Parts: sequence; structure tokens; C-alpha cells
Amino acid sequence: MKKKILVICPYPQGQSPSQRLKYEQYFSDWEKNGFDITVSPFFSDKMYSILYKKGNSFKKIFWVLKAYGKRVAEIFRVKNYDLVYIHLWVTPFGLPLMERLFLKSNPKVVYDIDDAIFMKSQSLANRSADFIRGRSKPFFLMKNAKHVITCTPFLTEVANSYNNQVTDISSTINTQTYQPVNAYTNDRKLILGWSGSHSTSQFLYLLKDVLLELQKKRSFKLLVMGDPSFKIDGLDMEAIPWTEEAEVPTLQQFDIGLYPLPLNSDWVLGKSGLKALQYMAVGVPVIATGIGANYRIMEDGKTGFLVKTPEEWIEKIELLMDNPDLRKSIGEKSRINVVKNYSIDATAPIYLNIIQSIAGGTE
Repeated sequence: MKKKILVICPYPQGQSPSQRLKYEQYFSDWEKNGFDITVSPFFSDKMYSILYKKGNSFKKIFWVLKAYGKRVAEIFRVKNYDLVYIHLWVTPFGLPLMERLFLKSNPKVVYDIDDAIFMKSQSLANRSADFIRGRSKPFFLMKNAKHVITCTPFLTEVANSYNNQVTDISSTINTQTYQPVNAYTNDRKLILGWSGSHSTSQFLYLLKDVLLELQKKRSFKLLVMGDPSFKIDGLDMEAIPWTEEAEVPTLQQFDIGLYPLPLNSDWVLGKSGLKALQYMAVGVPVIATGIGANYRIMEDGKTGFLVKTPEEWIEKIELLMDNPDLRKSIGEKSRINVVKNYSIDATAPIYLNIIQSIAGGTE
């Protein structure tokens, strides 16, 4: 008989990188090994479409209240599952009351945390809700889950202080889908690329002065995927929305991948380096801020560049612009690193072992 898994998550399936490039990629493997999966997102598709946009307060409140009603109804059904897989939280606000009720109904919980959500939010879109955000929820779930899955050394250290069953699994890439096609030539205008969302595009503005300064002496185009409203006046650039169909083909257009993060925030220590892994998987050399998990997934000078100052950003961008052979060398080594250490093939058995150890085997 098949075992049943209930996945409790914030976002609709296939929409959020924190879900689709982490545990969602393993659903087919779990199903192949005898598990039935039910996914229950907190935010509906309609709510998710406006979640990170400023305004729409009344619509957001309506959809949140509706989602809370859905979670209340689920309390009475959660006991029917062999395992409950919780990503981030059951509900986003207040004390961990709903989380407590879920675990009381079914203690066989795997808790997956891929962000430092117990710290102050960095999103500019929903600052008004930050004061009621449930920052104590992750600590409750870390302490009471049967197993905790993290994705960075920082989150692992925090989780280990609450639970002795912790596994660090980075965000991972389907390297069969993410394939390199770059010719590594300077026969056309080079493309500096960034991929993300409305909530993270604020960090790309950290490079505004760098990019404008570079444009005075270099010819390039900035291609932004994930926030079509992003704009730097005076810069040759294009900003497009994210779609699943366009994601990989767009990444494959990049000549250099940019991954800026603020250096003055502990919040970024919870970031798994997903953008860098996406660039690396398609053989694009990466320049990233030297902080957090970036030091784990990249070797400075070999599989990318780790920088901290505007001067270093300019130096490394120019270095890669001028040296197509160096772009090729770093891109190819980066791809090998991702296939070996950060692909779904490399990590699928780890996820499956955790699931089976708690839900039990299937017949």
C-alpha cells in the first residue's frame, strides 16, 4: 500500500524557486518509490501573483483570511497522512499556534527551512506586515520535527541547537534540463545577466553605480529575468518576467552571471546560493558577493569570482569580458561542480532516505 505525504508550503507548486528548485524536484522520485503526494500551498495562484507587489492591501488580507480558514480545516485531516512535510511554516503570522495543532494531530513531520525567516524580512513590498510575521515558528518547528532539512551552514548551525536530526541539502539543479550552450565568444555585445524575483531585485540595485561606470568604457547589455519593472536609467538593459518555459533559454543567453548581496545583513547567511547554481549549471561564469553559502558552492578564481567592493566588481567583470577563454574555463568547471555536488541525481537518495525513515517503507 502506498504511503501518503502531505506537503504544507507557502507558495503554489512550480512557482517559487525556494520550492521548485528544492524539494519539488524530488516528487517524481518519491512517487516512483511508492508515495502519494498532496501539496497544500498557503497562497493561491491569485494571491501569489500580487504577493510581492506594493499595495493591494485589501486583496492580500482577503486571501490571507481565506487561507487561514483552509489551514483550520486541514487540522482535522492531517492525521490521515503518513508524513507531513512542512516548508517554512504552516501559517505566516503570529505565534506557532497552527504549527502546534498540526504537530499534535500528526507528529511525523519533516521541517524544511531554506531561508533565515526568523530574521527581519528584506522584502520592500510587505514591510507593513513584518511586525506580525511569525519569527518564532521556525524555532518551534526545528525543535519538534522528526527531521530538519536546511540548505546553508548558518541555518544548519541554528537547527542543530534545537534538533539532533538535521541534514544540510543545498538547493539543487536538474542538470538534464539546465544545459550549457554558450559559445564563449566576443563576436556580439556581451550580456550580463541576473535572475530572481520582485522581492530580491532590490539587491541588483547595489550594482547600479558599477554598471553605469562600466558602460562608460564597455559595450554590454544587462538582462534581468523575474522583475519586469526593474530599471536603471541610462543603462542598456532589458527586464522580462519569469516563466518556466523561458527560464533556461534566458539563462543560456548570459555571458556573465551576477549575484550581488548586501554585506551588512545576517539575513543573507540563510541564502543557499541558488542563483549562482543556476548560472553555473548552464556553464555561465559567476561573479557573486563573497558571503555565506557562496563560499561553499564556489571556489574563488576557479569556479567563479567572489567579490566585496565596487572596485572588485568592476575588475572581475572587465576581466571576464576581455577573456572569452577564461569565461569558458570557469563556466565548464562550474558546470562540473554542479553536476557532481548540486544536481538532483546527486541528492535524490538523501531526500528519499529521510522520507522513508519517518514515513516507513512502502509495500
